[in-house]
This record gives sequence, structure tokens and C-alpha cells, in this order.
Amino acid sequence: MNFSARFLGLLAVVSILATGTLFAGGYQLNEQNARAVGMGGAFAATASDPSAIYFNPAGLAFQDGFNVLGGINFIQPYSSFAPEQNGPLANYPNYNTKPQIFTPFNIYASYKLSDKIAVGLGVYTPFGLGTQWPDQWGRLANGGSYIGSYLSVKANIATYYFNPTVAYKISDNLSIGVGVSYVYGTVDMTKNIPWKLLGFPHDTSAYASNELKGTGNGFNANIGVIWKPINGLSLGLSYRMKTDMDFSGNATFSNVFPPVAAAFPGGTGKATLPLPGNAYFGVADQVTSDLRLECDLQWVQWSAYNQLQINITPVTAGQGTTTYKKNWLDKPIVRIGAEYTLSDKWTIRGGLVEDFTPQPGVVTEPMLPDANRTDFTIGASYKITEKLYVDAAFMFVKFADKVSPDLNIPGSPTYTTNATMTIPGTYSSNANVLSVNLGYNF
Repeated sequence: MNFSARFLGLLAVVSILATGTLFAGGYQLNEQNARAVGMGGAFAATASDPSAIYFNPAGLAFQDGFNVLGGINFIQPYSSFAPEQNGPLANYPNYNTKPQIFTPFNIYASYKLSDKIAVGLGVYTPFGLGTQWPDQWGRLANGGSYIGSYLSVKANIATYYFNPTVAYKISDNLSIGVGVSYVYGTVDMTKNIPWKLLGFPHDTSAYASNELKGTGNGFNANIGVIWKPINGLSLGLSYRMKTDMDFSGNATFSNVFPPVAAAFPGGTGKATLPLPGNAYFGVADQVTSDLRLECDLQWVQWSAYNQLQINITPVTAGQGTTTYKKNWLDKPIVRIGAEYTLSDKWTIRGGLVEDFTPQPGVVTEPMLPDANRTDFTIGASYKITEKLYVDAAFMFVKFADKVSPDLNIPGSPTYTTNATMTIPGTYSSNANVLSVNLGYNF
């Protein structure tokens, strides 16, 4: 009884802090500029507009005057779950996530103070999104509880980076840049608690509701170098450090089964979620006066997400501290992009991305059913006036199917503690992304 109550209380905070986005590698968003999106995110060696603040701050030193750039992404993720037909969820159809559109934004401004020094400020959202499954999904084959909703129904996370930056041109072909960031984040989650699964004498279809909302903050730093050894060739290297995001939220429970209500008074949940470090190395070549190619290798420090420890106060029979093993792995992303100038007004782009999931198969979960993915991108720019321009891009993200391991929830024969809660089946996902930016050069 005490163990079951403790599990339910701790799962409330775990659900929201363990969740993330359904693409862009784990819970990371790299869509921080429509021009870069159109080139498959291969922009670390080009970095020729104010979004260099995100991709490679050294790029600001090669830009003249005062420049502003702002934009928005319209992101539509989708996932479905096909139960394993020989498993405990057999004889039920696929379950689909509810339609959602997320709108992370970016705003940048840069100014050349002198021939050698440039400064800038960026506000953007590099980690975020979420999932929303049906209120009742993942039903046991024997007609029991909807254990999918027991693991996750809805979870959203968003982070906002406020990133002042300075760049210095060492010579005509070499620059460095550095930035610091204040990071603010929000989380919002709801889930169900089906009592019958835990052996309580209550109707199978009845469940309690849990809501958790919270905020967090942290600090970050990034650095970059751009070297142009010969005319038309540019090499870029940038690194953004890991940030440990400290979240604190209010957990509330409603419609709780009376005999166990005292174990769920709610309260404050705290945990630290790592926002992993990133390193970019890019090579860009101005092949002709009209054609530019770039290839980037991005390394993501996902091994920082090796576990998640949750603390809930006040401590009761259902609230306390627990640790969940994640054991994510450092993984690369390969980005290839092309940009072609059609005329004084029009430029077109295309890109390809191979993104390798950091999530081992044994910890695949409905809150974040991550998988290897291939991204296909196209984009274009239109010069409205000599100083005003618009960039737009579209990206289709195709995930490989991901098989979730055997049932791992309290009450199942194979249940193990301190592990990710899983249900057997196959997750299939994809996402559509439309990015638009408007820029002005003063």
C-alpha cells in the first residue's frame, strides 16, 4: 500500500520533468531561424545573420550595421502507438496523440560597434514541445485499466533563453564570439491514476486526475570561432554548455479514492532536468557566386540525462524522493544544406538531416517515444526592399518506428523499481514544421 501510493505521487512530477519534444533529438529544438531550417540546420560556418547568436556567435563580427531578425515556427508533431498483439494490451487498436500546434519563436538583434567588435541579443526557445494522448488509452487486454493514461496523458515543457553576446574580429578572416544566457522554463502536465490496477476495490473505469505546473531557471554560456582560410571557404566551431534546469512546481490531485486521499495531499515537487551541451563543427563553401553548400556535424551531450531524481514535500506515505534511471547516450546529428541565389530578389534552399536518437530502446516511454529520424527541408528568401527581407522554410521529420520493451508498471510480473514505466508496443511518429522570419538591416 505505501509503495503504491508513493509511486503515484512521484510519477506526477516525473511525468512532466521527463517529457520533452517529439523531434529535434530528444527534447531539443534546433529550429531557431527559417534560413537555417531551409538548409537543414547547417549554419554554424555561415552564421551570416543575427541568428548567429544561437548557431555561432563569432558570425556577428562579420556583419555590418544594425540588424534585427524575428520569427516563429509552427510545429505539428504526431505519434501513434500500436499495442503488441501478443502482449497484455492485445486486441486493441492503435492510439493516436491529439493534434497540437506549437509556436516557439526567436528574436535577434545585432550591432557593429567598431570594425572589430559586434554585440547582440537573442531570445529563443531551444528546448520544448510535448505530447497529448487520449484521456483513456493503452487498455489491458483483459478489460482492465487504461494503463497508457496511467503513464502519460498530457505534458508540455518550454524554455526561454535570454542571450546577450559579443564578438571580436581578430583579423579579416578570423573571429571569436561568446555569450551568456539566463534560462527560464515552464512545465504543465495532467495525467490519470487508475485505481483498479493497484488492487484498490474501485470500479475499473474510475480514475483520479493529477495536475502539475511549475517553473525553473538556470544559466548558460556559449562560445564560437569562425575561420575563413581562403576566399569562399568558411570553417565554424561553436559550443554551448550544459545547463541544469532546476524546476519547482505545485502538484494537485482531484477525485482521489477516499481510502488513500491522505497519501496525496499535494505540495511542492522539485527536480533538476539537464539541458545538454551542444557542439557544432561546420564547413561552408561558396562554390560559385550563386551556390553555397554547408555540412555540419552536431554533437549533443545527452549522457547528462542519466537519471532523474524527484523530491516531493511534504513527505507522506505517497510523497518523498525517488530516482529514475534514463541512461541516455551522446549522439551526433549530421546536417547538409544548400543555398542558391536565383535573382536579386529570390534565394532558394534545401537540406537533409540524419538525427540519431539518444534514448536506448529499453527506456522507450509514451511521454517521449524518441527514435532515429530523417529530416527533409526546403526554403526560400524574398527581398522585399534593399533592407527588408522574409525567410520561410518547411521541414518534414520522419521517425523510424520504435519498439517499447515489456510491461514495466507496478503490479506487472516483470516490474522493476527505479526504472522508466513502459508498455509493450510500437511507436510511430512524424512532424511538420513551418518556419518564417522577417529581417531588417539598418
